Amino acid sequence: MVQALLIGPQWLSPDWLLNHFGDAMIWVSLVIIFIECGLFFPFLPGDILLFFIGLFIKRAEAGQAGLDLNLWLACAVVSVAAFAGNVVGYEIGRGLGRRLYRREGRIIRRRHLEQTRRFFDLYGNRALVIGRFVPVVRTYVTVVAGVTRMGRHRFVTWSAVGAVLWATGVTVIGYLLGNITFLQQNIEIALLLVAVVPSIPMLLEWARARRKVAGDAAPGENGSPD
Repeated sequence: MVQALLIGPQWLSPDWLLNHFGDAMIWVSLVIIFIECGLFFPFLPGDILLFFIGLFIKRAEAGQAGLDLNLWLACAVVSVAAFAGNVVGYEIGRGLGRRLYRREGRIIRRRHLEQTRRFFDLYGNRALVIGRFVPVVRTYVTVVAGVTRMGRHRFVTWSAVGAVLWATGVTVIGYLLGNITFLQQNIEIALLLVAVVPSIPMLLEWARARRKVAGDAAPGENGSPD
C-alpha cells in the first residue's frame, strides 16, 4: 500500500526492478533518473531509486539478494545520468523558451514552472544544488535556467555540483543505512524515510518564509506597517 502511494506503478518499485532485472537494474535506474531530471516527469522516484541502489549494493556485500556492483562506480554513473538529464532540460528550456510557459499539458504544468522560477529567483545559482533535493523543483529547475538563459558555463558548473551531491549523497546514505537490518526487512519504512526526509528542507524554508511575511506585515511603533 505504501509503495503504491509513494511510487505509483509497480514497475517503478525498487524491489520489482531488482527481481526482474537483477544487476541490470542499475541501467534501468539510469534511464529513469535521466528522464526525471531532464524530460519533465516529476512523478518518477529518483530519490527512492538512488537510495535503494545503495541499500541493494550493501545487501549484496552481505551475501543477500542485491546489486553486485562497486559502490563508487554506481555513484559515478548515476551522477552522470543526473547531470546529462540536467543538460537536456536546460537546452530544451533555452530552445523553446516562453513557449513552455504558454503550453499547458499533463506533463508540463505552468504552476510547476512558476513555482520553480520563484525558487530560482530566491536562491540563484544555488537553486541548481538545493533544488536537487526538492521534489518537482528538481525536474524543472534546469529548464527554468534555460528559459532565463543562464550562462552555459555557470549552469554546467553548478549543475554538476548539484548532480554529484544529490546522486552520490543519496546513494551513499542508502548504502550506509543498508547496515540496519530493520530497514532491509521493512522496505516500506525505508520508502517513507526517503520520501519524508528530502521534504524537510522545503518545509523549513516554507516556515521561514511564513515568519518573514508575518514579520513584514506587523505594525510598526507608529501603528502603521513597517
